Amino acid sequence: MIEAMKNLAKSKDVCVLATASGEKPHCSLMAYTTDDECSEIYMVTYRSTRKFKNLTENPFVSLLIDTREEHKGSPLSEVKAMTISGVFERLEGELERKMVRQRLLKKHPHLKVFMDDPVSELIRVRIHSFLLLQGFTEAHFVEIAR
Repeated sequence: MIEAMKNLAKSKDVCVLATASGEKPHCSLMAYTTDDECSEIYMVTYRSTRKFKNLTENPFVSLLIDTREEHKGSPLSEVKAMTISGVFERLEGELERKMVRQRLLKKHPHLKVFMDDPVSELIRVRIHSFLLLQGFTEAHFVEIAR
């Protein structure tokens, strides 16, 4: 099941990122990509955003990836929805930033101008768990050993 979860994450390119500051949650629609092993997810944002402020105050995040676009007009019971729990970690060094930038640009070339802006920040989320819901009743949970 873990490979199916990772394949779903790798096959999509947009997720909802949930962050929190204090008791106030915040959700953002984000373009993303993964590393080859699907142990990390990469995104980009401006440092001035609420999401980035939240990430620096509380690094625990949740992401939602789903298949609703593939099932337009179908019953909701056919939709898959996956929640990924993880932790925001800053990228270490220029080599890591260059690798993440290349991965993001390969999947999202339209982000180049955004990433070239000196006030943008690359985001890494280290995955801790996957929860895949298939329809209304079938659920699969996998925690990643650290």
